[in-house]
Amino acid sequence: MEKQNDVVVRLAKHVIATVAAGYNLVFSPTPVNVLLSIIAAGSSSVSKEQILSFLNSPSTDHLNGILSEIVSVALADGGETSALRLSAANGVWIDKSISLKPSFKVILENSYKATCSEVDFASKPAEVIDEVNTWAGIHTNGLIEQILSHGFTETIRESTLIFANAVYFKGAWREKIDTKLTKDRDFHLLNGTSVKYDDFQVLRLPYVEDQRQFSMYFYLPYDKDGLPALVERIGSEPGFLDKHIPNHQTGVCVCRIPKFEASDVLKDIWGGLTEMVDSPTIGENLYVSSVLHKAFIEVDEEGTESAAVSVAATRYLCSSDDPFIADHPFLFTVREDRVE
Repeated sequence: MEKQNDVVVRLAKHVIATVAAGYNLVFSPTPVNVLLSIIAAGSSSVSKEQILSFLNSPSTDHLNGILSEIVSVALADGGETSALRLSAANGVWIDKSISLKPSFKVILENSYKATCSEVDFASKPAEVIDEVNTWAGIHTNGLIEQILSHGFTETIRESTLIFANAVYFKGAWREKIDTKLTKDRDFHLLNGTSVKYDDFQVLRLPYVEDQRQFSMYFYLPYDKDGLPALVERIGSEPGFLDKHIPNHQTGVCVCRIPKFEASDVLKDIWGGLTEMVDSPTIGENLYVSSVLHKAFIEVDEEGTESAAVSVAATRYLCSSDDPFIADHPFLFTVREDRVE
């Protein structure tokens, strides 16, 4: 799993390239990684090789092994009473007229712990949409209650297979934040131009530890319009995120981080994949018509709650000399702090 951070960055860079400049984006790479891995496991020829190359994996067996570990260990549910909750689920809906290849079904159930449901796409598309949305709501603690709109009815009617992955995370800050310190301040937006990358700051806000330690990291360019250059550098240098993690506590003279809530729906971020089922009528003509991703995140004085079907005071900073004032575009990640 040591190379998964670079895979995550590659996924993020691919998604960022699909959105308009200056547009806020919240994206959870793990669900898309899992979804692409499931698709690769059921694909063949060019489609499979494209995904394996993109995810930096030599084979589907290797990929299934890595993702099985992520699903079983890294995304194990902490339980409703835990201080930190992280859970994941995979779902498959297949039309009653076809059947999954036995080998593919074994991979879904054993490696990805997916639940499979037989439905009637052609005659009951609205019911399928409602069922998928209900599943999403349950597995994201109600944060995402609609991943498919009824505007997709005709698309669903013509479909034969749906794959879905949901992730839910909730964590409270280890360092309690006084809500009385929250104030309205200006936030400077990108002006649409890109400047040469100079330098940036990294801030770590750890969550309450519960068996595992997770933290939120803020990557803040010194230049108010420096985010595009920072994202480009992160995507072009292998191991960048791991090399720029604060590893010691220092005092911060001034620290300001905005409260924010963001939700995003990404459409058609992958496609053109074939051969996932056995069917005398469909044969090799089955393909993935679209991949949808919806993420939600809320950050406030209490902590973070996020899901994907994704002003504070602290003492964790790389440098104690500079104030950390996030009043312009920044990049953030939520990740597990691994102890070697």
